[in-house]
Amino acid sequence: MEEQNLSFYAKEDKIGKGQNIMEMFTLLENLEDLLERSRNLPFSSKSVVNKEEMLDLIKEIRIKLPDELKQAKWVKEERQRILVEAQKEADGIVKEAENRIIAMIDEHEITRKAYDQKTEIIEKENKMYREISRGTKEYADSILGNTEDVLNETLTKLHSNMNEAMKLMEISLEDTIKTIQNSRKELK
Repeated sequence: MEEQNLSFYAKEDKIGKGQNIMEMFTLLENLEDLLERSRNLPFSSKSVVNKEEMLDLIKEIRIKLPDELKQAKWVKEERQRILVEAQKEADGIVKEAENRIIAMIDEHEITRKAYDQKTEIIEKENKMYREISRGTKEYADSILGNTEDVLNETLTKLHSNMNEAMKLMEISLEDTIKTIQNSRKELK
């Protein structure tokens, strides 16, 4: 008896699906009629259709679509979602592997060579710094020595000029005193 009930439901399900498919064909024919009845735009192959009628027909077609098609759409979307997640997970695994490889390289010979090169570069830079520093000090000492020589010459000339100026002033003062003395004698 149970088998008879199951076969009845299976037949009823097939009849329901068949009826939905027939209704879908009818709706598609209605959609075709709607497009054929539409007015053509002047100088164009385009037509003006009643948007509301067309949307209603499309909604009815969607409703009448067999569940298998809806399930197939869901399966396709789910498959896409799973593929995207799998790709993200694969990318994460690859990134983690890359990070591990980088960590291994850091501990490997390449890193040691890089450290050796770094040490060599630092030593060269320090040597160059010392040479530049020594050159700078020698240059500064030379400039300061020349400046000292010029100042000593200037000081010697200043002493000489001051002695000459003092002699000239002494002579001038002596002449002035003699003139004053002569003028006083004339007054008496």
